[in-house]
Amino acid sequence: MAGPDFDVAIKQLQATMRTIEQVLDVDAMRREIADLGEQVAAPDLWDDQANAQRVTGRLSALQGELERFTALSDRIEDLGVLVELGQEEGDADSMAEAESELAKIRKAVEALEVRTLLNGEYDAREALVSIRAGAGGVDAADFAESLMRMYTRWAEQHKYPVEVFETSYAEEAGLKSATFAIHAPYAYGTLSVEAGTHRLVRISPFDNQGRRQTSFAAVEVVPVLEQTDEIEIPEEEIRVDVYRSGGPGGQSVNTTDSAVRLTHLPTGTVVSCQNEKSQLQNKASAMVVLKAKLLALKKAEEKAQLDEMRGDVQASWGDQMRNYVLNPYQIVKDLRTGYESGNPSAVFDGDLDGFLEAGIRWRRGADKAAEN
Repeated sequence: MAGPDFDVAIKQLQATMRTIEQVLDVDAMRREIADLGEQVAAPDLWDDQANAQRVTGRLSALQGELERFTALSDRIEDLGVLVELGQEEGDADSMAEAESELAKIRKAVEALEVRTLLNGEYDAREALVSIRAGAGGVDAADFAESLMRMYTRWAEQHKYPVEVFETSYAEEAGLKSATFAIHAPYAYGTLSVEAGTHRLVRISPFDNQGRRQTSFAAVEVVPVLEQTDEIEIPEEEIRVDVYRSGGPGGQSVNTTDSAVRLTHLPTGTVVSCQNEKSQLQNKASAMVVLKAKLLALKKAEEKAQLDEMRGDVQASWGDQMRNYVLNPYQIVKDLRTGYESGNPSAVFDGDLDGFLEAGIRWRRGADKAAEN
C-alpha cells in the first residue's frame, strides 16, 4: 500500500477514535474509576458485601473499557511510526506488517464504534439474562445450558463479572431455566439483541437411534435497575414462596428452605433466586430481578401502544432469531442480520462479538426506518 493511502487511513482512524472518545466520555470514565478506586481502598468496603461486589465489578469493567480504548489508540500511533520507518528505509517487510496491522486495527475500531450506537434509555445498564428451555425435551434443556455457557464464556473473555441468581436443572440433563446478571457498562445495550428464540438442529446425543433433533430455547434480556428507577410494588401484589435449593439430579444444595420464589400477582411474572445461603439475601436478589422484569414489561407495553398508534401491529423481532445447525452441515446464522459463522464450536465457546455487532447495527437501521 502506498504511503499516502496509509496517511489517509490513519487520519480516518484517528478521527473515528476522537468521536468514540466523545461518545464514551472517557474523561468521565476516568473520574469514575478514580472515585471507585477510593471506595475499594476503604477498610470497611466488605462490611456490605453486595455493595462491595457492585463497586469492584463496576471498577473492573470500567478499567477494561478504558484499557481497550487506550490500547487501540496506542496501536494507531505505533502503526504511524512503523509506516514512517518502513517508508524511510524502504523495508518491504515492515510495510507488509503495517498493512496487516492496519486491517486488524480497522476491525477493532469498527467493533469499538458499535458502542457509540448504544444510546437507548437503558443501553448503558448492566444486563439480566434469562434462558428457558423450549420445545425439544431433553435436547432443549441441554441447549439452554449450552447457551448459558456461551454467554458466560463471552463475559469471561471480556473480563465482565457474572452473577448467577437461579438455575433450575432438568431431570436428565441441562437446564429448565436460568437467570444471571452480567455486570458491565452497556451490557444491556449489547446483549439486548440476543433476546428471542434460538433454534438448534443436530443429531441428538440422547437418542439411541441417532436421529436428528430440532430444539428451541428462549432468551430474555432486561436492564438491571438502579436505585433512582421508580418501580414500586405493593406487598399485597407479591406472593412469596420458599423452598430448598436443588442441584443436578435432585441433589440437595442445602438443608434449609433458603431458595425464594416471587410471583407478581397482577402480571403473573415469576422469578426465583437460590444463589445465596440466606433466605433474606435470596429474597433481595429476587426482588432486583422482579423489578427489572416489570420495568421491561412496562416498556414493552408502551412500545406496543406506540406501534398501534403508528399502525404497525407486527413486532420488530421475529420469534426465531438465530439457527445453530450442527447437522447435516455446520453453521450458526442470524436470521435478522444475515451474519453467520461456520464454526459453531467457537460460537458456543463465547465467540459472539460478530453477531452482537451485526445485531446492534441492524437494530439501529430498524429504529431509523421506524422513525422515518
